[in-house]
Amino acid sequence: MTADVIKGLLIPLAGTAAGSACVFFMKGSLSLALQRALAGFAAGVMVAASVWSLLIPAMEQAASLGQWAFLPATAGFWLGVIFLLCLDRLVPHLHADCGEAEGLKCSLGRSTMLTLAVALHNLPEGMAVGVVYAGWLSGNGDISLAGALALSLGIAIQNFPEGAIISMPLRAEGLSKIKAFAYGLASGVVEPLGAAMTILLAGIMVPVLPYALSFAAGAMIYVVVEELIPDMAQGNHSNLGTVFFAAGFTVMMALDVALG
Repeated sequence: MTADVIKGLLIPLAGTAAGSACVFFMKGSLSLALQRALAGFAAGVMVAASVWSLLIPAMEQAASLGQWAFLPATAGFWLGVIFLLCLDRLVPHLHADCGEAEGLKCSLGRSTMLTLAVALHNLPEGMAVGVVYAGWLSGNGDISLAGALALSLGIAIQNFPEGAIISMPLRAEGLSKIKAFAYGLASGVVEPLGAAMTILLAGIMVPVLPYALSFAAGAMIYVVVEELIPDMAQGNHSNLGTVFFAAGFTVMMALDVALG
């Protein structure tokens, strides 16, 4: 892998690390309003990335199919949704606002289960970055290095609040700042690992690039609808999450169009 690709894979992890580092200069837990805002912003970024960085390029890749160019994108999208649905049912994890763990029964500690919940969200983001860089490395003219970088930057921006969302509650529950930061960082490690594995499978990915791009989009949209939208709407009715969703959406859209 080239230096540009390695940098692109690590940028999202840097966003998670920066968010997790909030435990070193913020006190207490995140307020409900701030959690809503952060979840809404992250959801907006992921939806825009799914459309501009993944689904639209997937249909452009299948342009030779004419009016049926949507078929690979549709099939890949549903495969991504089903894949995340299966992981959600199998991988043991615990959400901060839930008292009961999901997935297969296990004896893992609460901190580890909380980290796994966020790691599940981060996996499709890593796959999305990986498949875009794999497309660029293959010499595909429809995918530019700047466009791949835009996706990495967008994911990094929305990873900042995700890092804070995992580390701050753990700190409030009594973990040391170092441990809370470490758990937050660990939740993001799956992204560069997933991206690197996707690139290593480029020989398989490139021939089915429209399916791979839309697969990542489907997985990301699953996370948005399953987790982030409920998080931004929790508690009494408020438009705060919706406003920040719009902000995240426009930031990612602007990045993709400006750099892509």
